[in-house]
Amino acid sequence: MAVQAHLVELERKHRVLESELHEALMHLSTDDLRIAELKRRKLLLKDEIEKLKQSVGETLH
Repeated sequence: MAVQAHLVELERKHRVLESELHEALMHLSTDDLRIAELKRRKLLLKDEIEKLKQSVGETLH
């Protein structure tokens, strides 16, 4: 199922960004813009994951 594989990949990318963000927050020298960019990308992925889950759920009903 291509949609399921895409969802798994998006979730993997989200976890990677979460890890990067955690590491960035642990280092005081991390630029605030870098942190904001990581948060923005993570939120975009989360939104895409939710939309994909909704579309999959709608096709199942």
